[in-house]
Amino acid sequence: MSTIIADEITKQFPPAYSGWRTLLQVVAPATVRALGTISFEVEEGTTFALVGENGAGKSTLLRILSTLLVPTTGRALVAGFDVERQSAQVRRRIGYHSGADFGFYGRLTGRENLEFFGAMSGLSAEATRERIAELTEHLGLGPALDRQTRTLSSGTINRLGLARAILHRPPVLLLDEPTRSLDPVAAAEFRAVLKDLVKRHGTTVLFASHILSEVEELAGRVALIRRGELLACETPDELRRSTGAATVQQAIENLLVRDAAPGAPQ
Repeated sequence: MSTIIADEITKQFPPAYSGWRTLLQVVAPATVRALGTISFEVEEGTTFALVGENGAGKSTLLRILSTLLVPTTGRALVAGFDVERQSAQVRRRIGYHSGADFGFYGRLTGRENLEFFGAMSGLSAEATRERIAELTEHLGLGPALDRQTRTLSSGTINRLGLARAILHRPPVLLLDEPTRSLDPVAAAEFRAVLKDLVKRHGTTVLFASHILSEVEELAGRVALIRRGELLACETPDELRRSTGAATVQQAIENLLVRDAAPGAPQ
């Protein structure tokens, strides 16, 4: 059964004008294309990776699936609910982490923030305390947990954001470059946490990453996106076999070079 379905999703943004051109914005066509026509499915209890160059559309796609953006055309379902028409039901079933916007309350400590978000997710106070203790160990939060979040480093804030995303053990996780600011030890520990969530709790994970060794370690299927278009959507073995590559990284590089070759569709 598919937990995530993207059905011919497109996304366009209105052009950004300045000065007198802003007067024309109300009639300007949406010409900035972030996503072409994207379709794929993610099976329940599996891990699916989005890869591609900066600006390929990965973050836009994750924001659509997490109900933060509305698709221009097409339809997306998460846990059986339409992201546009049933956004509240989708949000109850996902954990979302973005490397750009963490939304913590700066004057509260990390622990107080997590307690607040745990309560908002329907966890009891006792269950929240237990989960915080568990995640503190796995994510290396340590003494930083009891400092105001406005005083924390970006790497620590990133770990706190990951803890918030998985605090309530949601059935679906949407993660945008989850290990980007983590040191190698913390990144390895977080990958272990993800594997445990998938194995023991049947969590469905969709994540974007530039770390192709991480993609190869975690993902059952990989979607390669370039300029808003889906170039490939295969298992790591299929990617390696179809491109004659020894690694996923080499396979991705081969596909990007092939797509950029003269005569390739743009």
